[in-house]
Amino acid sequence: MPASVPAAETVAISTARRGAYLAVLVVLPVAALAAGVAAVWGRGIGPRDAVIALVMYVISVYGISVGYHRLFTHRSFKCGRPLRIALALAGGLAAEGPVTLWAAEHRRHHKYADRPGDPHSPWAHGESGWGLVRGLLHAQVGWFYTARRRSDRRHWVPDLLADPDVRRLDAAYPGVVVLSFALPAAAGGLWSWSWAGMWTALFWGGLVRYALVHHATWSVNSLAHAFGGRDFRTRDRSTNLPLVAYLTLGEGWHNWHHADPTSARHGVLKGHVDPSARLIRLFEQAGWAYDVRWPDPDRIAARTLPAGPAEWSGGAAHGGPSGTTGRSGPPSGVDGEV
Repeated sequence: MPASVPAAETVAISTARRGAYLAVLVVLPVAALAAGVAAVWGRGIGPRDAVIALVMYVISVYGISVGYHRLFTHRSFKCGRPLRIALALAGGLAAEGPVTLWAAEHRRHHKYADRPGDPHSPWAHGESGWGLVRGLLHAQVGWFYTARRRSDRRHWVPDLLADPDVRRLDAAYPGVVVLSFALPAAAGGLWSWSWAGMWTALFWGGLVRYALVHHATWSVNSLAHAFGGRDFRTRDRSTNLPLVAYLTLGEGWHNWHHADPTSARHGVLKGHVDPSARLIRLFEQAGWAYDVRWPDPDRIAARTLPAGPAEWSGGAAHGGPSGTTGRSGPPSGVDGEV
């Protein structure tokens, strides 16, 4: 553990737990993706399985982006108990860990972003080309296995641990993971009224979907800290990467998120479509969400970089990769595109 990280912020994890992370978070998703590619190459995917997989993907990603991330980690808005529980359950369906651990790791990431102590910076192995390759692999999946210590939830998320509903959801997390695979299997079996339909839906809507959700959301940790445009002044290397934003329903507009972590909207520039922010807006309009922290136009203007080459505060230690760009468009304001 880097000397700059106080011991109270992390806890040691056992070799057995690291092995479980290796199997469930590193090896199995890659194997599922490889099997999915082989299946598509061989005979494709049927429309029923495609619909089930897409629905499960959207629910899972919204659960991470709106639930785990913007609600529980950053408190970008408030909502009533039923919606809070529903969003936590949707996030659990992504099978990325219980909400308290997910939020603890992410809060630590923001404190130490792209510096020693960041659990998953792609710059952890230096500035060289090979160092970046190693860093990208580390940020995408490697850190789950190589980290000997994980974020201490008692330090990072005491607010969540104080919530009885969150504690119950943490305890129920293994069951939610089972549900993540049982739901598409049941949908496929009932839709087709066949065992074959159940198994193919389990494969596409369960295993392949889970792998796609993992690598799409984890690409925010890796790709969106290494490639793309920088429009706002931050102390780290966060970027805006359109492909990642599309795959994660708005999370890839990562530069503004690091400029203003509590903002309910990440895509604040023209053309930065943010479906997660749109969903929060719909919740607000329905009266289900309140105290939403929409971006402040004055703060956007104050943080916006001038057109031209990107800038990073903090000098070379926080500099970015070559080829990144500065502003890509004017701020859209509080009521602009999402």
